[in-house]
Amino acid sequence: MKFCVIGLGRFGHQVAQGLAENGMEVLAVDSNESIVASIKDSVTQAICMRVIDEASLRSIGVDEMDTVIVAMGENFAQSILITALLKKRMNIPNVIARAINDIHKEILTIVGADRVILPEQEIGTKLADRLSLPFTDLMRLSKDFSISSLKKAPSAFLGKTIESLDLYNQYAVYCIGIKENDSIRIVPPDHIVQQHNRLIFAGHNRDLEQINKLP
Repeated sequence: MKFCVIGLGRFGHQVAQGLAENGMEVLAVDSNESIVASIKDSVTQAICMRVIDEASLRSIGVDEMDTVIVAMGENFAQSILITALLKKRMNIPNVIARAINDIHKEILTIVGADRVILPEQEIGTKLADRLSLPFTDLMRLSKDFSISSLKKAPSAFLGKTIESLDLYNQYAVYCIGIKENDSIRIVPPDHIVQQHNRLIFAGHNRDLEQINKLP
């Protein structure tokens, strides 16, 4: 897939570098020469340019991208204009925009952004989750629904197969995998739960919390 990141501040720089590390084709764009120089060896192509209109976007091949990340959050008006051009005039399939506040987010959504990110708010939410929720490796999919893993399997699960535990009917959750070191594998129904297993569950937070309280 082809990605373009416009704006290489802290957020944009991390996104561009992360996409490149994951093997994606990345076009990184910023008006600051030193920032562009710092990332040029990490991405497919880095261009120093101030993106101001449709012509400048087309001149660097943005119209050929599958996804464009508009990361110039601090420039409120410019990010809105670029997002609108990408969706309304250039028909980019997927446009993700960074916002600096809720009003900015609402406007970006109105002009067509497929997803709007408030980095500071999301980081704050993740920190709050880690401090207040009993899960490890929590991934919040919505306000009330998450995927998380337990540090160890509950004693009541040991020696039993995943299928025999009847997790959905008993606890309203699904066991979707096992974490082993830095890898995750799908857990088959006939897997016999061992004490060291870090089981991964999906479900509503209140149900996941009940699983976590099991001895």
